[in-house]
Amino acid sequence: MTSIAETDDRIVSLARGMRDLVAAEAAECERIRTLTPAVVDEMWSSGLMQSFNPVAAGGVEPSFTQMIETWIEMAWQDGSFGWVGIANLPSSFAAAAYLSDEGFAEVFTANDNRVTMGGQFFPNGQGTVVDGGYLLNGAWSFGSGTGHSEYIAAGFLPIDNGEMRWISEGLPEMHVAVLPRAQVSFNDGWHVQGLKATGSYDYGVNDLFVPRSRTFELFTRTPHRGTSPATRMGMMPVTAAGHASWALGVAKSMLDDVQELAATKFRMSDMASLASRPTFQKGLAHHRAAWRAARLLVLDAFTTAEAAVAAGEDLTPALRADMRVAAVYATDIARNCAEWAHLAAGTTSIREGSRLERAFRDIYTGTQHAFISEKVAIDAAQIWLGIIDDQPGL
Repeated sequence: MTSIAETDDRIVSLARGMRDLVAAEAAECERIRTLTPAVVDEMWSSGLMQSFNPVAAGGVEPSFTQMIETWIEMAWQDGSFGWVGIANLPSSFAAAAYLSDEGFAEVFTANDNRVTMGGQFFPNGQGTVVDGGYLLNGAWSFGSGTGHSEYIAAGFLPIDNGEMRWISEGLPEMHVAVLPRAQVSFNDGWHVQGLKATGSYDYGVNDLFVPRSRTFELFTRTPHRGTSPATRMGMMPVTAAGHASWALGVAKSMLDDVQELAATKFRMSDMASLASRPTFQKGLAHHRAAWRAARLLVLDAFTTAEAAVAAGEDLTPALRADMRVAAVYATDIARNCAEWAHLAAGTTSIREGSRLERAFRDIYTGTQHAFISEKVAIDAAQIWLGIIDDQPGL
């Protein structure tokens, strides 16, 4: 397995080195509705797949800037490839950081740290407390990256003597189980408009015993492994950074493609190229500026929170709200940029097989996700306004 030198651009370079392969495999990935073995194998052989992990699990514990730029690069190459990046990499990061020593040894050490993990962290399951662990039942949808994962993450609510456990008033305990693939039943219902190659299968389990050692709390910020600020910030900020970066990467691919197309694109009955039209020039300037502003907002929000945690300060509700709002805003801007590029490209953007056409389908699929919905912005605004003290889901 390739070792990763800890330099500022090393992980981004690993992703960039996959450009030719991802482009060549994109159509086949869509056909089989999950990443091809060639793409997955290269993610491992290059070191990209484990790069976000704690050092103990073969990673380098990158900064938020490194994570964001890597995800932008992956999504720029292909929306499904980028989406798998924000599914598999954070899943193994979380499990490696937050599993107990016993669970880490079983999942990571026993597999020489070669652990591909995907799934749904939202608590759609119930885990009845039994001796040594939980009896898990549940059904999960949109298990991103599960098409090629050896381990599956599944969020659940612990049930003790018929009752949920509560962290505080209105907030139940929420845990995540790490399940070997062979113990999970899959329903191949992934027939969708966009993000076709993400292998985001539905899955479920019935009366499955899960040892406590292979579970961790969803909102924990206390790592067993890893020293980076990200490990002390929990899953929500990492997930939010992923969604923002993914949207920015897909939108950038469309802006780049329509700019390249513009020199040779002539609309019907128009003697001037697209590039020579002032309306196109104004639109390109506006949307590139908006994209850059959104990217800078994302970097500012996440690195500000990261610096606070690195300095030993609390990750306050306001800092968490800032990060989530940045992710929502970047997603909105990215969608606007994508829509403009799609319209500007004319019929070129509707032809199957082009990156423009695929990216447009992908962004209108990925931006439906609840993690970057308007409710997130409302929750954040209520914190800023003092209407609520906190929203743990941020």
